Amino acid sequence: MTKPKVLVAGATGLVGRAAIEAFAARGWDVTGVSRRVPDDLEGEAELVSVDLMDRTACERAFGAMGDVTHLVYAALYEKPGLFAGWRDPEQMETNLAMLANLFEPLERAATGLRHVSILQGTKAYGAHFKPIEIPARESRPRDAHDNFYWLQEDFLRDRQPGKAWAWTVVRPQIVFGHCVGGPMNPIAAIGVYAAIRRELGLPLSYPGGPATIMEAADARIVAAMLAWAAEEPACRNQIFNVANGDVFTWPGVWPAIARCFGMDPGRPEPLFLAEEMPKYEAVWQDLAARHGLRPYTIRELVGDSFHYVDGIAGTGRERAPPPAIVSTVKARQAGFHDCVDTEAMFAYWFDRLRRLKVLPPL
Repeated sequence: MTKPKVLVAGATGLVGRAAIEAFAARGWDVTGVSRRVPDDLEGEAELVSVDLMDRTACERAFGAMGDVTHLVYAALYEKPGLFAGWRDPEQMETNLAMLANLFEPLERAATGLRHVSILQGTKAYGAHFKPIEIPARESRPRDAHDNFYWLQEDFLRDRQPGKAWAWTVVRPQIVFGHCVGGPMNPIAAIGVYAAIRRELGLPLSYPGGPATIMEAADARIVAAMLAWAAEEPACRNQIFNVANGDVFTWPGVWPAIARCFGMDPGRPEPLFLAEEMPKYEAVWQDLAARHGLRPYTIRELVGDSFHYVDGIAGTGRERAPPPAIVSTVKARQAGFHDCVDTEAMFAYWFDRLRRLKVLPPL
């Protein structure tokens, strides 16, 4: 049987990077596509630079990929400042156009296409603007709010009847992993905050607000689900939540994060990281030069992720935001059982970023 070939869109993102490594480790042929080609992937893959908003470039690139059997679509467009864009019609239409620009020429060329996965998240349940049912279940009717998730999902649903390929929607909780310049990357944001505090001789004080119960999704778990869904018949035309399998609060996990850096957690110190951390660029550059780190500015490495951490940690809030917990029973009943301890997840990713010379050594 011919080796399957997966195209991973969004190769520089948290999930895209992890998916490339997961499929490559399973012996698949892998092609990753993004505007900027990552230079520190672990896993063999062909990497292609394509702007998904350039329809002509997409026709040329994906119209020549006749041997692709599977698509993992993890590309994402976010506007600067992050949160305001989540209900912006223009951002929604851009995300739909990116998928269409890739998929239309690919589907024409890849006559052996068997499976397509797309990503959603807890915004599917309205968690970005209201309390949601606890736990949120995939079987509930679609929440009545505008979201690019629905545009992309309906695009596939409308094209799928009578085709050989099936689709799967994967809905991860807050994703933790490694990428450069991503808008929702808590590991990079916390890592830079910790490295600078350590350099200044300060404790790793918790900068957020009141505790709320949360779930995490290690990018490796999300990637494992994508690899599982690619060939599992029970995943055909289905939606699955995915999370680590435990819950956490930021104040509760903060001492474990401090231990990852050999630091004292100190007393809480509410701090808007998006406002404060850019002030320490000179400190970061000195750290990077002294330890031979990859030559990123804080902005290049963290992107808008300080805004994201301020939001998910509830910085500035007097009361905790409502929890957004999802059920992962459906995936377990279908045969997906991967899990990871969230404190161990933090230790893994901070250690990996040190190994990749993104963060300074202990």
